[in-house]
Amino acid sequence: MPTLLVGVLFVLLAFPAAPALAQTTAPAASQSPALDFETFRTKVQPILLASREGLVRCITCHGGKVGTRLRLEPLSDGAAAWTEEQSRKNFASVSSLVVAGSPMTSRLLLHPLDRQAGGDAFHGGGKHWRSQLDPEWQTVAAWVRGPGAAAAAAPTGGTAVRIIQTNAAGDDTHLIDPATNRVVGVIRGVEIPHGVTTAPDGSRLYLSNESLHTLDAVDAVTLTVVKRVPLSGRPNNVALSKDGRKVYVGIAQAPGALDVIDTAALTNVKTVPVKGSIHNVYVTPDGKYAVAGSIPESTISIVDTVTDTLARTIKLSAGIRPMAFDTNADGSTKNIYVQLSNFHGFAVVDFASGKETARIEHPAIEGEHPHTDGLQGAPAHGLAVSPDGKTLWSTSKVYGYAYVHSLPDLKEKGRVFVGQHPEWVTFTPDGRYIYIAAAGDNMVFVVDTATLKEVARVPVGQVPKRNATGLLKVPR
Repeated sequence: MPTLLVGVLFVLLAFPAAPALAQTTAPAASQSPALDFETFRTKVQPILLASREGLVRCITCHGGKVGTRLRLEPLSDGAAAWTEEQSRKNFASVSSLVVAGSPMTSRLLLHPLDRQAGGDAFHGGGKHWRSQLDPEWQTVAAWVRGPGAAAAAAPTGGTAVRIIQTNAAGDDTHLIDPATNRVVGVIRGVEIPHGVTTAPDGSRLYLSNESLHTLDAVDAVTLTVVKRVPLSGRPNNVALSKDGRKVYVGIAQAPGALDVIDTAALTNVKTVPVKGSIHNVYVTPDGKYAVAGSIPESTISIVDTVTDTLARTIKLSAGIRPMAFDTNADGSTKNIYVQLSNFHGFAVVDFASGKETARIEHPAIEGEHPHTDGLQGAPAHGLAVSPDGKTLWSTSKVYGYAYVHSLPDLKEKGRVFVGQHPEWVTFTPDGRYIYIAAAGDNMVFVVDTATLKEVARVPVGQVPKRNATGLLKVPR
């Protein structure tokens, strides 16, 4: 057989015909939108020149160099942008890495995208986009989708449940999709984020910024800070009023207060004097009161949310740590469950009378070595009542377990390991799963609440503490 024919047969056998593969991965040509050159030139191409902290620019690696699938025209000497002729060559090169109409099958969008956000396993130039919510990623995706894509990429009112995890030793906050248990977005630039809550319509997140002493309003789609509202002192935790019109911010700096932020105007409209510096703040299930706890004063301050004035205080025997609430049949607040300084367990306080009615100490766990270092006066820190009101979850930093008690009888029904130094907990809206921030592992543990079995561990940032569940707007 002639040598040339042997070579042709080898190629055909080793590499199946490309058109057959293309038909399985790309829309038919007649159905695919055309890629628009002007949109590429004015919106996509500048991204290829943009600088990003800690990364080289796209042009640096792809500017005419051999060995990369993306070949960009080198810039002319002294030029800051490409000419139209160069742009058309770039358009042809970039278009070869795109499946028109399908961002999620386009190498251009997947290769530089973080793996946890759905991107490829590796990109030699690093991961430029940590989330599909990144504005740059959205711009490129809109171009790939074709005509009308700009409108499609804008917020459409669609929302999705997200677990929001702040990182106490970082400047980032991670968004976890509970459907996949993957990080799908990262809010950056809020140094030492403490508490977090979300707007009822999903348009914003509100983060207390310990570094700048501000409440930072973050756009839920772009994940960028839209305004920083100055506070009266260093903040700790936050809580949203039931109507969504106010955010209550606990001020940990002495003498302590509750700052009231108007969410429409994004202004600090009032500072409510309370008893002692505030660690955590909550709004009761019926929305009538903001309840704030002070560690140094061992008091619970109860503020009327109509008048934003202090209604009364409850004095306990130790500093007030996390709290949780259950309700009476009419929806009014029944009990405050509260973890206390230097107590390995929780107390029960009757809301109406302010009297402590029970105290439950978590027993030692056989075979587990107790940890006493770094407890910061809080051996138990992380407390929540399940959405159905039937169980109370309390975490132990001493043993790294969550203790689960039935309500209202307070009988322990089980335990589950949830990592080193668990600090905070939040449920999915249906109560099927609980997400527990393990500050010592830089992980969020996900537990099935019916089986009390761990189902996932989600890597996040440095020393994750406060977390929350929110319904947030997402791009289509």
